Amino acid sequence: MQTWLRNYVAAQHKALDSVSIAEIERLAQSVRSAWLHDAQIFVIGNGGSAANASDFATDLGKGASDRLPRRMRVLSLTDNVAWLTALGNDYSFDDAFVRQLENYARKGDLLIAASVSGSSPNLVRAFEWANAHGLETAAIVGGKRGRLAEIAGQAIVVDDTHYGRVEDVQMHVLHMVCYAFMEEPGMRARRPDTPAARES
Repeated sequence: MQTWLRNYVAAQHKALDSVSIAEIERLAQSVRSAWLHDAQIFVIGNGGSAANASDFATDLGKGASDRLPRRMRVLSLTDNVAWLTALGNDYSFDDAFVRQLENYARKGDLLIAASVSGSSPNLVRAFEWANAHGLETAAIVGGKRGRLAEIAGQAIVVDDTHYGRVEDVQMHVLHMVCYAFMEEPGMRARRPDTPAARES
């Protein structure tokens, strides 16, 4: 058992080390740009990735926002069970997120997805709609990459296909983005003083 645990921990370190720091910074700057421009941030995922989406929205909406002069406008589309089941029952589970975006989203908003496979039809459909309607898109995916990595405006790839390890690294990345606003003073500046913010 101890050998298995040591091997698991070593593999977890390797998965985390596979992620580009530059891409994490780029995602953080995309979130910052959305905040600077008062854009809405949407987060989506399935299963464990849906739980990560909920946690990220909580941390941005409360923890990060508590440190900012204006609060984040962030919403996880994974949390309204009544709406999700109505959409799945009356339309299709593939429409569970895109139908919510049709109600909420506007050009210039930011859509973030967490996905191990990168191929979930409901995530892909949401990204296709978002791209067609002028939203910024970012995905955190596993080693299979999938369709999301192809169509996302930016993709962070965790070089592993193990669901537990990839979901754990997703949360590492999302926590880093949140805590950047809480612990890095430059991220809380009101003026768009970074290339990522200026180009948005």
